[in-house]
Amino acid sequence: MSTTVPSSELAAAAPAASAGTGTGPAVPRTAPWGADPYANALRTGRGPLFLRRTDGWLLPLDVERWCSAAGSADLSALHRCEGPVLDIGCGPGRLVAELASLGHRALGIDVSETAVARTRGLGGAALLRSVFDPLPGEGRWGTLLLLDGNIGIGGDPAALLDRAADLLGAGGLLIAETAPVDVDERVRVRLDDGRGGPGPGAAPAAREAAEPFPWARIGTPALLRHAGAGGWRTADQWGAEGRTFVSLRRPVRERSARTSSQSAESANSAPVISSQLPK
Repeated sequence: MSTTVPSSELAAAAPAASAGTGTGPAVPRTAPWGADPYANALRTGRGPLFLRRTDGWLLPLDVERWCSAAGSADLSALHRCEGPVLDIGCGPGRLVAELASLGHRALGIDVSETAVARTRGLGGAALLRSVFDPLPGEGRWGTLLLLDGNIGIGGDPAALLDRAADLLGAGGLLIAETAPVDVDERVRVRLDDGRGGPGPGAAPAAREAAEPFPWARIGTPALLRHAGAGGWRTADQWGAEGRTFVSLRRPVRERSARTSSQSAESANSAPVISSQLPK
């Protein structure tokens, strides 16, 4: 694709100590993914870590895979990327680092300071930001990634698809990983490391992590239904190593007034030194 994002709008791979001072508004410290036990799992590179539904059902999170190098299933998605890539919920940064090695201009965003620091430690560019915050290059990204269950962010796949359309350039590509079963559910979950939750004297971050937040699980058939209703076109669907993926083309539509104002704010963000960008 010919879509490009000027280097002055990609995030600098700044030292981890300044991870909370990126351009634009700060992420609220109540973001559950910025709290323990998620941060602890990323620091150690291993679980156990779960999403616990309010009825007690547990969804295991594959921390070890997230903290390893990109595998063949990841590469099956990354080799489909076009133009500059925004990795939404980048976690510890394996995908951003791999994209940089493949020659893509790539930016990761995450609401966890630990995730952003690890991504930058791998040499990737990352911002401490939610997908629903103002972002650099709005309306000009070539590819968005929603892997590792991140199609569940916010608990409303239709709203997330709508936001993704705002971020992509014309004809842009969204690559999403879906649940490997036919499911379409909205739930409230909390992070759980299997240790029974925080006690009365626990630190504020640990208490934050115990608070339920909205999440979604969605399989390929359900995602295609939501995408079709939003005007997205299916580009491809495939499986690799037991994981399932869908790629979608951005719908043709008018830009929203909200997107225009966010793009203007992003354009006024502090410039970035090009030498700090991924090579």
